Amino acid sequence: MREKICRFGLLGALVLLGTGANAAEFRDSSRPGTGDYDQAEALPYLQCVPYAREVSGIKIYGDALTWWDQAEGRYARGHRPKVGAVMSFAPHGRMELGHVAAVSRVIDSRTVLLRHANWSPIDGRRGQIENDVRAVDVSEANDWSEVRVWYAPIGNLGTTAWPVNGFIYPDKAGTKERLTLLSSASKAKATESPRAIGADFLKGIKPEVAVRTSPVRRELSYRYEAPKTAVARPVAKASGGLANDPIGRIIAAKTR
Repeated sequence: MREKICRFGLLGALVLLGTGANAAEFRDSSRPGTGDYDQAEALPYLQCVPYAREVSGIKIYGDALTWWDQAEGRYARGHRPKVGAVMSFAPHGRMELGHVAAVSRVIDSRTVLLRHANWSPIDGRRGQIENDVRAVDVSEANDWSEVRVWYAPIGNLGTTAWPVNGFIYPDKAGTKERLTLLSSASKAKATESPRAIGADFLKGIKPEVAVRTSPVRRELSYRYEAPKTAVARPVAKASGGLANDPIGRIIAAKTR
């Protein structure tokens, strides 16, 4: 009886998980491998979606295949890897619900390291976490539209080229575009050729500060007085007595 109760309790828990808002996170959204799994694999295990959300901070819920469209208008998107961004895989083959993985490091234009869950079965179990595993861009245009990803069972990159929608960045929608426009404008301004300056480049330009007469000069101009014209002193006319006196005439001549 006790065993039956436990089984019914477990079944009820699975039903609740399967009907909840995050039910998709307990389903198999990334099935790159092949092979049979034992009965234990039917139990819930860590999916790629909650782990990618946890390590990237991008708050999107639901199946991995919906992330790219859900990010539109909410988060910046692009086709170049960046640390912290989420690589959005499109459904392909047995990977019916897509896959999401966070970029932990950019090695070069063709290689990144990923942090993701439920990609490689490890020790015969799915839902395992893999940190800092390689993913290589194998697209012809180097636009990260196709990648090969490290697969633990073979200890190397997998042979499948998985289609990628692009990268979802933690930045809010529009941030990346504004930064790109500002950067382009700055570069264009820096590369403009300098305008030739002619000899008359200051023609018609008024000085910003009016030149005023120095106070000292104004003071000097107020104190300046024109020299006075010399006035000839009137010559005293000799009186009648002196005119007839020879000595008086001599004195009168001396005083003129």
